[in-house]
Amino acid sequence: MNDVALEIAATAARLVVEEGLAFGPAKHRALKELCLPARSALPTNDVVEAQVRDYIALFCADTQPSELLALRELAQLWMERLSEFRPHLGGAVWQGWATRLCDVDLALFCDDPKSAEIALINQNQRYEVQTVRGLHGDDVEVLSLHSFCEALNEDVGVHLRIYDLDDLRGALLPDAQGRSPRGNLAALKRLLAA
Repeated sequence: MNDVALEIAATAARLVVEEGLAFGPAKHRALKELCLPARSALPTNDVVEAQVRDYIALFCADTQPSELLALRELAQLWMERLSEFRPHLGGAVWQGWATRLCDVDLALFCDDPKSAEIALINQNQRYEVQTVRGLHGDDVEVLSLHSFCEALNEDVGVHLRIYDLDDLRGALLPDAQGRSPRGNLAALKRLLAA
């Protein structure tokens, strides 16, 4: 990897940690901050994630572990509330580099896509619906809500990606580094116990 790509990754990592940006927007903003052409080659997400971990180790080592624990405990709470939909935690909270600015990302695998929405209504939860790119490149609905995290003393975004039950088969395939991209409640409890 060349020095420019590494500088983009390092700048993007800072934006991810300090401002809570997702990798894509962070990489594009890094280009602007570094005054590089918009068509510059961008580093992969794996490279940015490695830089995020390095940044956290250097600048957030005293606060990030407790913030990650708080977010994982909040994820556990929501996974227990929505257990009938086979929730799986993904994203930064699952991978272990989340800070207080990160949201909780859960994938729900439902027999009926509307059943998760009905469950939220029955729990008197206010949520917004949006559409994003899902597991296999298809559009999926995301139910987004805010949940108060006592340990952080602030609201945290919780995003529920709604998948068909059949999508669960391919959802746990390892990534390029051999890691599972998401885990169920039992896997999360093992992380919390470790």
